[in-house]
Amino acid sequence: MNKIESIGSVVRYHRKKAGLTQKQLATLAGVGKTAVFDIEKGKKTVRLNTLTAILSILNIHLIVQSPLMDQYYHDEGSE
Repeated sequence: MNKIESIGSVVRYHRKKAGLTQKQLATLAGVGKTAVFDIEKGKKTVRLNTLTAILSILNIHLIVQSPLMDQYYHDEGSE
């Protein structure tokens, strides 16, 4: 399973646990129903702002990880 499919299955699981239809979730997130369907089906080209709007409604937090994150925080703090 690749990362985008993993996100899709997490979204589907949380949506169902919340008792929401795809259309209800889309309305709450301010996106089209097709966006929720595409994410849940693992579409590889999804806008980040669309994904984050949906994740926010479901109280799912996106974490950016990289071996360089410690250096990034250090460099950003020194500017």
